[in-house]
Amino acid sequence: MRVNKLLLRGFRNYGEAEAEFDPGINVISGPNAQGKTNLLEGVFFLAAGRSFRSRFDRELIGFDRDEALLRGEIFAENRDQVIEILLQKGKPKRILLNRVRKNAGELGETIQAVLFCPDDLNLIRDGASARRRLMDLAISQLRPGYAKLLSDYHRLWENKTRLLRDFREDPAMMDTLDTFSDGMARLSAKMIRYRCSFARRLGEAAAPIHREFSGAGEELGIQYRTVSTVTDPTSGERKLYEEILLHQARHRQAEIAAGSCLTGVHKDDLEITVNGRPARLYASQGQTRTAALSVKLAEREIFREETGEYPVLLLDDVLSELDARRQEFVLNRIGGGQTLITCCEDREIAERTGGRVLFVENGAVRR
Repeated sequence: MRVNKLLLRGFRNYGEAEAEFDPGINVISGPNAQGKTNLLEGVFFLAAGRSFRSRFDRELIGFDRDEALLRGEIFAENRDQVIEILLQKGKPKRILLNRVRKNAGELGETIQAVLFCPDDLNLIRDGASARRRLMDLAISQLRPGYAKLLSDYHRLWENKTRLLRDFREDPAMMDTLDTFSDGMARLSAKMIRYRCSFARRLGEAAAPIHREFSGAGEELGIQYRTVSTVTDPTSGERKLYEEILLHQARHRQAEIAAGSCLTGVHKDDLEITVNGRPARLYASQGQTRTAALSVKLAEREIFREETGEYPVLLLDDVLSELDARRQEFVLNRIGGGQTLITCCEDREIAERTGGRVLFVENGAVRR
């Protein structure tokens, strides 16, 4: 699968621009703050139906615009296809695949993308939200129904959080507390099964990559951590639902006292270990970067296993953050599919990859 051409109109800092990509490696070069990451964001949006940088679509529309358009000419499922995404202020986004209306979750059935950015190098030592984000972005593309579960859960979480914060001003609000909690428990039971399955596959794929990458036979482990009352995250939905209800019951008074939502899958995490020890606490800086790279390359392998071909790989200014050995390892592992690499006028990286070079400056793209 690949993106052949991308049109951006009113998207971020692009008035109107068009980029044509090679099926292999593409190096997107140019000074800082000119639109390189925005270009990758546009490609990612074609696959995920959402941004990897912003939760709100309205933030992607140019300051002087009321709408933005993304149009991607792609090759997927052995044929040429077209994705169009229209963002309008105050309106839901409109997504068309070959002129047929789709929702964001359905795009992943056609094309997928894996992103690796500098923040991901801190994936191991960052808070749990970074690792949940990894799971959520990946699963939303692999399993279209998951994106809706995530959206519905977040809406319930916001409502429950607002209730716990404001109920003292309006005690009648407490009448809906159990309704929100029950809804969150039902969605959590479904989400846990998705996340557990993904975490297992990620660990299986990352371990051999890390073993090779470390050069020292280090063993990387990944374990999914969820609500403490869940005894087995692979259990059926009914059992998971009941165990989550138990956790909610135990924390009900604490939530009311704290005025915040203390229980739920919004606190899930991936525990990553190196040689059996928590990497977040004990790994060196080199080990954490090696582990993070291994995890992201493993994510790419999972997508290939699902579809039979590599997803579009997006490397956002990540090579400049790596030493020469890690750069070489990454460059040797990205063959076989389409890759877009951003860098700041680094001709050496462009020459080493042998790929097509695109130059971005002030929202314009040229070869």
